[in-house]
Amino acid sequence: MQRRAFLETTILAALAADLIPTRREPSSAQARQEDFMTLNIQDGETVLFQGDSITDAGRDRENGDSLGGGYAMMIASWLSAAHPERKTTFLNRGISGNRVVDLKGRWRSDCLDLKPDWVSILIGVNDTWRRYDSNDPTSTEDYERGYRDLLDQVSKQLKAKLILLEPFLLHVSPEVKRMREDLDPKIEVVRKLAKEYQTRLIPTDVLFSEACAHRPADFWAADGVHPTPAGHALIAQAWIRAVSG
Repeated sequence: MQRRAFLETTILAALAADLIPTRREPSSAQARQEDFMTLNIQDGETVLFQGDSITDAGRDRENGDSLGGGYAMMIASWLSAAHPERKTTFLNRGISGNRVVDLKGRWRSDCLDLKPDWVSILIGVNDTWRRYDSNDPTSTEDYERGYRDLLDQVSKQLKAKLILLEPFLLHVSPEVKRMREDLDPKIEVVRKLAKEYQTRLIPTDVLFSEACAHRPADFWAADGVHPTPAGHALIAQAWIRAVSG
């Protein structure tokens, strides 16, 4: 636990160093207000993170306020510290192993009933992975149909703002690399839906591909799927930028 806490603190410090505007003087109320206004999340709004194990990140499911130890926690921690005036509520309902069909099954209780103002979704890698480890594939058509249903429910019943994150796989082994044949069409589905529903899109797959030009794939996600602290920080930085400015 001490090592985990140290890693989380270290990554949050890196996030702050990268994202906190250095031009601002703490004593300047005007500068503070300008930075405050760059955040598109409004005072009192609720942000919901949804997805699979990448979002779950070991959260305590008996505690509705638990955010886990991944990108959701990093985003909530940084934004809460940077903008304490905006009393934002952050919720994490990611569940390890979930696919689109699983989100559909719990969408009422774990999304609609929570009445979030922002819904962030990262789902898809298990829709690919199960084809290879369990011979239980999800076709691209079924993936799109299920994903579209989730977005329709949010758009019609909540009017919430949507943030879609591309599913991703890092090439840590030939076995993982060959899964791209299944995942790539699903990434294109997310891009298409983001454009059609006019949502914010986090190009996670592209971000990790570019990051791998600087450090090996296993630096960002040891198994190609679950991000390391640095990998979670990469996602968090991109997410924060998407809701700012």
